Amino acid sequence: MESVIKRVSMVGSVLGSDPESLARARQGDEAAVAELIKNHRRRLIRIAGNMLHDRHEAEDVAQETFLKAFRVIGALRDDRAFSSYLYKICVRLCMDRMRSRRAAPAVVDKVQPSDAQGVEAKVLVERLLQTLSPDLRMTLVLRELEQMSYAEVSKVMGVPLGTVRSRLHAARERLRAIWREEMAG
Repeated sequence: MESVIKRVSMVGSVLGSDPESLARARQGDEAAVAELIKNHRRRLIRIAGNMLHDRHEAEDVAQETFLKAFRVIGALRDDRAFSSYLYKICVRLCMDRMRSRRAAPAVVDKVQPSDAQGVEAKVLVERLLQTLSPDLRMTLVLRELEQMSYAEVSKVMGVPLGTVRSRLHAARERLRAIWREEMAG
């Protein structure tokens, strides 16, 4: 129970941005901008990295996210929405990049059940994630890897709560089916 409370408060602190830093950043305070970047950079890179599977591209997406966000920082009405706004930009940039590189579908190599240990299992899961559509993959990454609530995923992706639930169900079912095929083959 204690770990659940700790995780919820951690997610809340990450998603609830510092209004003072945001106000100072609007006035051109570079230290405040640096503080906001410091507070959100790692999570943006992690989200993008989980989606794009390329550390350099994930860093580029994080940088582009901050550039887009700070260009219109004055128009943001609710300071509490800043982090959700950042993550929404990041998700859209990742989706755009995934759509632009969708030339050939990913081919999943057959693996032996004995190979699916430790690192090999993680690599297999990452390859399986690549077989999902960008919408399903992003929903699954935000919910399962980033441990966002359904409501947070809904807000970040800009879709209704029911859509988040149906995408999660579809993503999990697709992964289960592919996993079974891999383990049987």
